[in-house]
Amino acid sequence: MGNEKVICETRGHVLLIGLNRPEKRNALIPEMYYDMARAYGELDRNKNLRCGLLYAVGDHFTAGLDLPKWTEIFKSGVTGNMTDDMLDPYGLNEDKRCTKPVVMACQGICYTAGVEMLLASDVRVAARDLRLAQLEVKRGIFSIGGSTVRLFQEIGWGNAMHFLFTGDEMSGPEAYRLGLVQELVEPGQQFERALEIAERIAKAAPLGVQASLASARKARIYGDKAAMSTLLQEIKPLMASKDSQEGLQAFIERREPNFSGE
Repeated sequence: MGNEKVICETRGHVLLIGLNRPEKRNALIPEMYYDMARAYGELDRNKNLRCGLLYAVGDHFTAGLDLPKWTEIFKSGVTGNMTDDMLDPYGLNEDKRCTKPVVMACQGICYTAGVEMLLASDVRVAARDLRLAQLEVKRGIFSIGGSTVRLFQEIGWGNAMHFLFTGDEMSGPEAYRLGLVQELVEPGQQFERALEIAERIAKAAPLGVQASLASARKARIYGDKAAMSTLLQEIKPLMASKDSQEGLQAFIERREPNFSGE
């Protein structure tokens, strides 16, 4: 691990991606963003990996962007330094997103970029001490990592606009009440609970999980009709897969299936 500001580790079929700048409350600098993008690319390409787990070292998930380090990038309007082996962890390009699910474990302060990482993930586990805030309007800018599009889809228009317009904090219990996080645990337990969920996802049929994610994303971006119209076509390659045969055989034999992702 050394002094890496983003830690990557494989645990079975799960890729652990950890923010590791606790002395600065994991404030995100461009190098961390690129390391995360590289990790998301690896998660997407590596057939042995079936799920990602995004977490942070220390008492806080992230204080947000280390803004002075991002000024020139924002002025240019270009992320820069992105290579073909990287995928944007915020998934702003819907045609080039990681095709595998990501579970996120968060705690303490989780501001700006952290909220948008939350919204870009698929299942979220939070410690009770979670503090969410979109502070951009207090800095003379606005959220550009997906909150203006995704937040109202998650918690409703009025709740989202209050959050985005004021920069007010949202507590962990409030985020849970609104459905922004799926589980609320005591501080210190968020990583292990998120890992349990990620491992359960990784145990399921990989092709089925990825097809479920793709279909749900299609519905969110292009609408119900577009997603519904292709369901029968999308299941055809899965029916011809080894995993489909294994699932049927396990059902007949009343045992747990052992999926290969083929």
